[in-house]
Amino acid sequence: MEQETVEQQGQGLGFFETYLTVWVALCIIIGVAIGQFLPAVPEVLSRFTYHQISIPVAILIWLMIYPMMLKVDFTSIVEATKKPKGLIVTSVTNWLIKPFTMFLISAFFLRVVFSAWIPEALANQYVAGAVILGAAPCTAMVFVWSHLTKGDPAYTLIQVAVNNIILLFAFTPIVAILLGVTDVFVPYGTLILSVLLFIVIPFAGGYLTRTLIVNGRGIEYFENVFLRKFDNVTIVGLLLTLIIIFTFQGDVIIANPLHIALIAVPLTIQTFFIFIVAYGWAKAWKLPHSIAAPAGLIGASNFFELAVAVAISLFGLTSGATLATVVGVLVEVPVMLALVRIANRTRHWFPRLQ
Repeated sequence: MEQETVEQQGQGLGFFETYLTVWVALCIIIGVAIGQFLPAVPEVLSRFTYHQISIPVAILIWLMIYPMMLKVDFTSIVEATKKPKGLIVTSVTNWLIKPFTMFLISAFFLRVVFSAWIPEALANQYVAGAVILGAAPCTAMVFVWSHLTKGDPAYTLIQVAVNNIILLFAFTPIVAILLGVTDVFVPYGTLILSVLLFIVIPFAGGYLTRTLIVNGRGIEYFENVFLRKFDNVTIVGLLLTLIIIFTFQGDVIIANPLHIALIAVPLTIQTFFIFIVAYGWAKAWKLPHSIAAPAGLIGASNFFELAVAVAISLFGLTSGATLATVVGVLVEVPVMLALVRIANRTRHWFPRLQ
């Protein structure tokens, strides 16, 4: 019984989830093709940007997050705050480990291993972009990864909220120390807007919807009928988001294929390493899988809007640092989907909730 096997889990996945890797690859190709052959599309979409956040992407991310927020009730949030171990894993991994290992891993590969292909000055800029990424853990997409691993939605919400509070105070000094700069600019407009768009509004919408439906039709209808209507919304939103993102990034991919591939190496290694640290720590502490998986995935993913905005403000739009943060966007989804698959296949390692 304990072997709730991968096959059984796979049978519970929908059509989109089962072949998600295929759909992601197709969406990346479609996005790049649109950017190359229909340049008017990214030009129009770029007009709908506010504080470095694409409004069309924000709407799609909202659609991805909303179904998960429907599962959150106030009681479960209160209970989540009484379980500090998962919050400790998330906070320590994100702020006392991740930025520093990102610096070490990226510096080793970009300055030493790849020195024959990357000039020293450019390598230093790539490292700077990687560090900015490492100091900006995820705010929005982690809800999607949590959903795909059947994470506890209330606990994920608390993990992300605590993460954002720490980010307000820790991001600037960590980046300043690791990069040796003193004029680190934190775009608080981007940060505040992200919190509103990706946490406050989806949670408020989900909470109001849940309250109205449960009061009107009952909890059984809500869980067995209403929630099922949103089964594919998160996946469809993810795929449409990828198309838009890669519509903007087509020129970057085509113009810098070698350097993108080289930058992707340390970013990928770092992502797997941080996931292993947090996920393994959660296993050692005997945390349930619904808390352990999101704990590992929050640290592994990044807050790209913030990272790109900071890189541009410090080094300029065409800098190597900004390119490195963009490569983070390209690497994120395929790598995170691999980690989601690992988390789902190792579910039986963790204690089952009674």
